[in-house]
Amino acid sequence: MESQLRLIQQSLNTRYSIWVREALNDLPDNFTITDPTIAGHPIVFVSRGFLKMTGYSEDEVIGKNGRMFQGPKTSRSSVMQIREAVREEKAIQINLLNYRKDGTPYWVFFQMSPVFSKEDGRIINFVGVQVPIWMKSRKPRCGFVRIEGIPGENEFRACKSLLGSCRRELLSDSISELGRLLNRDSQPDSDSRGVGIEEPCEACDDEKQRAAIAICNILSVLTHHSEVTGRLVCERRCSVPGVGIICSSLNTSLNRIKQSFVLTDPHLPDMPIVYASDEFLKVTGYTRCEVLGRNCRFLSGVDTDTSSLFKIKESIQSEQACTVRILNYRKNKSSFWNHLHISPVRNASGKVAYFVGVQMDEDDKMLDEHGVNPKRRQLSTVGAVKVAVRSLSMSVGCSQED
Repeated sequence: MESQLRLIQQSLNTRYSIWVREALNDLPDNFTITDPTIAGHPIVFVSRGFLKMTGYSEDEVIGKNGRMFQGPKTSRSSVMQIREAVREEKAIQINLLNYRKDGTPYWVFFQMSPVFSKEDGRIINFVGVQVPIWMKSRKPRCGFVRIEGIPGENEFRACKSLLGSCRRELLSDSISELGRLLNRDSQPDSDSRGVGIEEPCEACDDEKQRAAIAICNILSVLTHHSEVTGRLVCERRCSVPGVGIICSSLNTSLNRIKQSFVLTDPHLPDMPIVYASDEFLKVTGYTRCEVLGRNCRFLSGVDTDTSSLFKIKESIQSEQACTVRILNYRKNKSSFWNHLHISPVRNASGKVAYFVGVQMDEDDKMLDEHGVNPKRRQLSTVGAVKVAVRSLSMSVGCSQED
């Protein structure tokens, strides 16, 4: 539980500058930011406007899944569409019935957009904007900036083009001010809540436009603060040669396995690492960006026995499991004896999708708190990885190419 809380607290800090929260808090929009790489896909940031709209406190929202705002009348079909968008790591726009803390329902136009790493194309965050749909009046409100002839999906790009000629230091402020203008009439009249609340409600063009501008606003802030750290993000996945991508659903399942292990993709040149557990990073001292996309041989050094490397190569070629005792090296150049177990991981069709390598520092070879010996822990880790891959290999976006 403590490690999970630490991951949630540090989620934004690992990618963006320390000032990103302050910048996000200056935005007037109602939104949350979630981290699909953490088990449970929790909310890691919530805007002040969102808290005011729902009646929750920040402590009540951070660390929770977005389904906490759903209720008995929320459309199951809409929920499934959102889950599918998360699994496929794509954007979605949908009318949604949610619930405030006091139990009152309210309609929102929900727009969710993924945020990808520009380095390796992996999913980093999802940004979810909620624009209230007020049913008392469906006429365009005064003061809104209309982008005539542009459908909802293109409004984000239109926002960028409108502000594209601005200097970088003025861009964020310009978008923020535009967002404030679009949101100044967003609060409902006291007598507009609950009117026909159970009937399906469609967002008007102004509300869709407000959501698009909000997404533009938020992504601009995230992009700028990722540039400060040099760990760039973007709204569209970038294809990086030699680096495999696993879907967020599989990534989340693997995050639940609290052992030191890596997943490699034998279908890519030089069989790169496509997943590295937090425990592996602790053992070796490397960061995730320093590990992903590299072959496991980078852990070898001058005194590593070549016969062990040959045994590993043979097991991979024959698609068989093997266990070796090999001398590896951490980032700080210190060495450790690694009791390494390697096993092929097959997908639902029986084809080898990955190889999993479970590491165990010889100095840590002891019974765990449940009395399980190291060998059993390694086999248990392999089993858990195989279950995760097989169960998700038939899902959209997760199936392996033959």
